Amino acid sequence: MPIHVVNEAKRCLNCKKPQCQIGCPIATPIPHMIELFLNGEMMESGKEIFKNNPLSLVCSLICDHEKQCEGHCILNKKSSPVHISSIENYISDAYFDRMEIQAPKKNGIRAAIIGSGPAGITIAILLAERGYDVTIFEGKDKIGGVLRYGIPDFRLPKTILERYRNKLKEMGIKIRPNTVIGLTITVDDLINDGYKSIFIGTGVWKPYNLRIKGETLGHVHFAINYLTNPDVYDLGQNVIIIGAGNSAMDVARTVIRKGTANVTVFSRTETASASPREVEYAQIDGVKFEYEIAPVEITGEGVIFRKVKVDENERVIWEDEETFFRAADSVIISVSQGPRNRIISTTSGIEVNEKGLVVTDRKGETTRAGIFASGDVVQGAKTVVEAVKYSKMVADEMDMYMKMVMEEEGQSSAAKD
Repeated sequence: MPIHVVNEAKRCLNCKKPQCQIGCPIATPIPHMIELFLNGEMMESGKEIFKNNPLSLVCSLICDHEKQCEGHCILNKKSSPVHISSIENYISDAYFDRMEIQAPKKNGIRAAIIGSGPAGITIAILLAERGYDVTIFEGKDKIGGVLRYGIPDFRLPKTILERYRNKLKEMGIKIRPNTVIGLTITVDDLINDGYKSIFIGTGVWKPYNLRIKGETLGHVHFAINYLTNPDVYDLGQNVIIIGAGNSAMDVARTVIRKGTANVTVFSRTETASASPREVEYAQIDGVKFEYEIAPVEITGEGVIFRKVKVDENERVIWEDEETFFRAADSVIISVSQGPRNRIISTTSGIEVNEKGLVVTDRKGETTRAGIFASGDVVQGAKTVVEAVKYSKMVADEMDMYMKMVMEEEGQSSAAKD
C-alpha cells in the first residue's frame, strides 16, 4: 500500500461539518470513505464511493480538485489540504475489478442509451442495477465519449475505459459500437422495437469557430478534432493555440508530447480560463502563454492578432488599432463546442434552445415523453462530475417513467380482457 496515501488519509481531521464534502459537486462522503479505509475496510469504502458516483475511478483523476474537495479542505488555512483525489483513486481502483455485481433478475423492460460518455455510462449502470435490459448505442468504435476522445491518455489512461467496458458487459449491458442514431436507425425505430425509455447523451462534438478569415486553410484545425486522434496530424515545429480553457491545455500538452518544439496559447482574457493546476502543468511542459490578445485573421504563414481588453462576459471593451503577426506552422482553435443535433433533426417533438442544446425539464425529460437527456448535450461543455450528478437524477426519473408505462399497459391489457 503506497505510504503517501496512508499518510494523507491520516491527516484527515474527520470534521463534523466536512467542507470537502460540501465542495464536491456530487457530495462524495469523504470523511467516512477515509475512516473505512484506515480501519481496513477498503472494499466497503469502495462500495460506498461507487454507489454515490459510478465514475469515481475517473473523477478521482480528472476533476478540478483544487476548486472542489481539496480546495475546501479546512487544512488549507494552515498548511496544505489532504490529497483526497489520490486516496479516492487508490480505493476506487482497488475496488473496481473486485466489485460484486448484484443486479436483480432482468425485468424484460428495454431502455436505450444513446452515447457512452460519462452520462451514458452512469445511467446504463444505474438502470442495469435495477433490472432493466439496457443497450448502449455508440457512434464510434469504442465507449467513453469525451473520456476517450477528448481527454489525453496522460490524464486518463484508456485502460480504465476498457475496464468499464468489461464491467458493463458483466452487468448484462449490451453495447452496439459504430451505430449512429439518426442515420440508418432513428429514435422512432427504437420506440417501435419496444424500448420503453430512451436516453440521449451524445455530448458536444461540433467545434465552434472564430468567424474570421482563414479558418478553412489546410494548416488550421479544431481542438476536439485533434484530440480525437492526435497521431494523424503533422503540425510542424511552431504551433499556435487560440483559446485557453482546459481543452486548450490538453491540446497544448499533447502537441508538446508529440514532438513540437514551440507551442503558444493565446487568450483574449487577462488570465486563462483553465484551472490553475492545468496551466501550471502546461507551463512546466514548455507551453508559452500570451494574454489579452485576439485573432484578426489566419494566413498561410501564421496569425494576425491585436491587443484587446474584455469585460467579465468576455465582450471586447477596447481593442488596439495596430495589429501584429505571429508565425505558425499550424493553428489549433479551442473555443468550446456544441451539439451536432443529428438525432434532433430526424426526430419530431424534441426541442432545442438557441445554442442547439436539448431542452429538458428539471428532471431531465425532453419535450417528447419518454425521451430523456443529460450531460453536455443539455448543459453545454461542463465537467464529468456534474454530468454524473445530473444523470443520477435522470436515471431515477427514467425508472419511474418506465414503471408508470408498464403499469398503464398492464391496466390497458386487463381492461381488454
